[in-house]
Amino acid sequence: MNASDRGVVSLVAHAAPALCWLVIAVSAVPMASAQTPAFDGGRAFDHLRAMVGHGPRPAGSAALEQTRQYIRGQMSALGITVQDQAFDADTPIGKIHMVNLRATIPGTRPERVIIAGHYDTKLYRQFRFVGANDGGSSGAFLVEIARVLKRRKNPWTIELLFLDGEEAVIEWTGTDHTYGSRYYVEQARKSGDLARIKAMILVDMIGDRNLNIRREAYSTPWLTDLIWSTARAAGFSNIFLAEQEPIEDDHKPFLEAGVPAVDLIDLHYPPWHTADDTLDKVSARSLEVVGQVLLAALPKIEARLLAPGR
Repeated sequence: MNASDRGVVSLVAHAAPALCWLVIAVSAVPMASAQTPAFDGGRAFDHLRAMVGHGPRPAGSAALEQTRQYIRGQMSALGITVQDQAFDADTPIGKIHMVNLRATIPGTRPERVIIAGHYDTKLYRQFRFVGANDGGSSGAFLVEIARVLKRRKNPWTIELLFLDGEEAVIEWTGTDHTYGSRYYVEQARKSGDLARIKAMILVDMIGDRNLNIRREAYSTPWLTDLIWSTARAAGFSNIFLAEQEPIEDDHKPFLEAGVPAVDLIDLHYPPWHTADDTLDKVSARSLEVVGQVLLAALPKIEARLLAPGR
């Protein structure tokens, strides 16, 4: 991910008619049953610990393949089908074999909502970089939210997308970044599958102990508004901040393809891309707050997508 010039914009309140269809549509969305488990930050942290235990996990590495095996095993235990989307990416140091993992939870409708995050770490030769927050937190988050969503009645199919190659191999310039998301969108466009993607929600660097998620400026406004209003209602305005800043990340290829997308990311993280991005800098509580907010916002997002004209 890469931060651009930061700016603050005013928030525009929704008009009353827009709220009307939201209330009506929410009543038509199947809600989670009483038996649906809650997002457990402790479980997510356990998955994070397991992934970090494989060491540095840059694209193309044996450690990242071990991480894939761990993710596949967790999905299999939940009864969730996983498909590999493998490709060879042209990078500044030559071709690197990369693999996106697509875990699908069928819903009432075949069209899907994607919840995504990258699971690779940036390649560093100067120091040992295990990427507990940057790469680890998003991968672990997806594994835990899979457990919750598998037990939920989902009106749309949910695709949990573990993206490879988000990190720049050398430097975040040109096309040296977001290899997995760009490949995914390219293949969806070629196959005609792009229209079946109703929305994309990206999580990245969401485990920081001092978590402050700003409104990402490129993200689709209505998606951002629904998530931030949910966080505010839950008492997490100190974590989901009103301040806005533009950040390039794996959501950009989806936005450029016309898919509504939002990025939940805290780039204000001192150990970012340093040897200090280790387990002790990450909090199970931060992972849990993001999980709680996203799960509470999901019915509202689904309602918006079910509204007439969408």
